[in-house]
Amino acid sequence: MDWTHLLFSFRGRINRGKYWLAILIYTVAWVAFVGISIAMIGSNTDDLLKLAGAGLLIWLAGLVLLFVGTWSGFATGIKRLHDRDKSGWWILLFWLGPSVLGGIQATTNNPAVALTMGFGSAALAIWGLIELGVLRGSAGPNLYGRDPLTAHEPAPQR
Repeated sequence: MDWTHLLFSFRGRINRGKYWLAILIYTVAWVAFVGISIAMIGSNTDDLLKLAGAGLLIWLAGLVLLFVGTWSGFATGIKRLHDRDKSGWWILLFWLGPSVLGGIQATTNNPAVALTMGFGSAALAIWGLIELGVLRGSAGPNLYGRDPLTAHEPAPQR
């Protein structure tokens, strides 16, 4: 398996298994980051200069992890949408839609609007989860490449 293609390329298709593998990698990376951050802060509480240095290092590492994770999340999500025979632009609806509706929900004083935005945000998030992580990709080749479930099978002999 080519890990750089799986995690960072926007071309081609990936199946559900590889998508969930990428989600597992992101989860492990963030859990490790939080664990290391807690260990760094916990061991430096006596010296404020060391604590400030650890805090700066944690911020920088977190920023790098955020950018790399966002790029990779877009890449894997787009390839998963390609497997569903959909344009990669759908990722904007699934990623930004719930955030925008949730922001409107948080800033409005109208309870009916807040409830509507909350339900809309949840519906988009659930739809995105089902579309990316649950539904099978299109069978056979499509506009975005060969079927990832049959891509490694040898060509039929004549």
